[in-house]
Amino acid sequence: MHTDTNSNNLTPDAVLAVLQTCVGEANGVTAEQLVHAVTGRHVDADKRRLRQIIEALSTAGHRVCAHPLHGYYLAANDEELDRACVFLLGRAMTTLRRVSAMKRVALPDLYGQLGLPLESTP
Repeated sequence: MHTDTNSNNLTPDAVLAVLQTCVGEANGVTAEQLVHAVTGRHVDADKRRLRQIIEALSTAGHRVCAHPLHGYYLAANDEELDRACVFLLGRAMTTLRRVSAMKRVALPDLYGQLGLPLESTP
């Protein structure tokens, strides 16, 4: 992996370039390893910035996966991408259940209050 000592190089393009060497769950890397590969540093603020970059890359449609057991990696195939998405949906549902309980509102009612569709539309 390429290393650079300039933390200003922690950019979406730089992160994606390193992730292109981490294809598949078996090749996942930790946040610390990924930041170090890009910047050559071990700084907690860089790990926070990395999470923002990962979110932006995913939102832009890159197949960036993150899982506590596998780290960060690019999905090697649709099955890996599906597993990563199921993991994210589980986390999202856990959060929604917490909000539902704290507001003392049934989950379907919370969906309505938030203006979320109950089913995805094509």
